[in-house]
Amino acid sequence: MKIVAPILSLFFSIFALGQDWKENYADALTLSVDENKPIVLVFAGSDWCAPCIKLDKSIWQSDEFKTYSSANYILYKADFPRKKANRLAVDQTKQNAALAERFNPKGHFPLVVVLDSTEKVLGKMGYKKISPQAYISLLNNCLK
Repeated sequence: MKIVAPILSLFFSIFALGQDWKENYADALTLSVDENKPIVLVFAGSDWCAPCIKLDKSIWQSDEFKTYSSANYILYKADFPRKKANRLAVDQTKQNAALAERFNPKGHFPLVVVLDSTEKVLGKMGYKKISPQAYISLLNNCLK
């Protein structure tokens, strides 16, 4: 019994620190309204775009960003993978294409768009070789 408690604690702490990237943009928008949080909409090419991969590893996967974002942002990643093995569902692909047409018509990758709950664009940025804390500061500057 003494072993079970630490294992369960570790198991739940992993999920608590995990990012909650929404799978459906409509759900992200609803949560943004309900929780009064901005949406961080990320346009990425997860299997071909080197700066996208660097942004994911250095910022999105950092413990600092995971912790901060879970309390302050609604996250949605509009991914555009090219490899067959990473292909998204048809509905997901259509949803991401519609978002790109609306918020990323020039097709920049990576592109991070900060939106309010009415879908007003508050700011845009790309990959920057900076610390997670500095990137969070950039995101928060869009909210002012």
